[in-house]
Amino acid sequence: MIQRIKEETARRHADMIAWRRHLHAHPELSFAEHTTGAYIAEQLRGLGIGVREGVAGTGVIGMVQGAGPGQGCICLRADIDALPIQEANTCDYRSVNDGVMHACGHDAHTAMVLGAGAVLHELRDRWSGTVHLLFQPGEEKIPGGATLVLNEDALRDPRPTLIIGQHCTPELELGKLGFRAGPFMASSDELYVTVKGKGGHAAQPAKLIDPIMITAHLLPRLKADFAERYGAASTPSLLAFGKVEALGATNVVPDVVKLAGTLRAFNEEQRADMHQWLPERARAICAEHRGSCDLKVLKGYPVLVNDPALTERMRTIAAELVGERNVVEMDIRMGSEDFAFYTHAMPGSFYRLGTGIPGAPPRNVHTPTFDIDEEALRIGSAMMALAAVRELGNGYQQTGHP
Repeated sequence: MIQRIKEETARRHADMIAWRRHLHAHPELSFAEHTTGAYIAEQLRGLGIGVREGVAGTGVIGMVQGAGPGQGCICLRADIDALPIQEANTCDYRSVNDGVMHACGHDAHTAMVLGAGAVLHELRDRWSGTVHLLFQPGEEKIPGGATLVLNEDALRDPRPTLIIGQHCTPELELGKLGFRAGPFMASSDELYVTVKGKGGHAAQPAKLIDPIMITAHLLPRLKADFAERYGAASTPSLLAFGKVEALGATNVVPDVVKLAGTLRAFNEEQRADMHQWLPERARAICAEHRGSCDLKVLKGYPVLVNDPALTERMRTIAAELVGERNVVEMDIRMGSEDFAFYTHAMPGSFYRLGTGIPGAPPRNVHTPTFDIDEEALRIGSAMMALAAVRELGNGYQQTGHP
């Protein structure tokens, strides 16, 4: 079976490149993937695969049915949204949409799940059960398309018992597959802070409660106190601010300063404690300087937890496909992924696919020059197709066929 899957993914490689390049050239932002969803549905129908559109708004589910008698069901997931980045590449498939780019590999993820679906459909007489091909919108934006998929019970008739996802990784060499059991990617919450004082003419400091100076005290104190409270924990955490807005002038002190930041953790209990502690601590620090503070936590994605047993089986499958020396152990990652929601609803495994271009520095995600070695499409689609067959059970071999 593994040889047939390799042969079929090789045969479909040109199709996957064409799908990926079309999607790369026509990116759409989170929850606005209307033409993307229509294109995916069109390709699925062309492959003879059943389609359900309008999933979580703009998403699509394809359903591939094996010919055997098994009742198992699993889900292969791809994300379909792009990022608000102006592409700097000069390739002939560069984005035609100004300020929008597939800079995180979602075009490749989609092409590989389409490819896996095509292979599974072609070989449907050799396996049993059902595979949901989930093309999910809005991975890049809170609340995350995964929450909508789960809330509307889109994965049904039948329900999958597990879910598998993968992510392009430019810093990982082409041909490598990376795994980690247990907590793998951090939770991610957004922080919005308003530091309040009393503005006025900068030449009259006695009449002011300067929110800029309060902020100058708040940031290092809050980060130091955060490190003291959570730094000794067995799992890492992070508090960072990427935006400070004080709309004054050379001689005008504003009434407020606004901040925006991110909060990351690898433990859900610790994360909940952070949500309570941070606003209280920020208010106390600002009060010491005669100001006040409003800190809001916009709850984002939970910790992504890979099911240990499933992930171990995925490692074994990967070794069959690419060889043991090409299966690597990944470190935990401070980045976050809304695939995490699925891992709290059912057993899941989210792994890393090497897409580094040989001889070139990494074309990193979320940058204007992101790109991949398209040979990775063949490897990633074969991995997903083989994982589906192995997890569902190879009914063709069980009935005595060669």
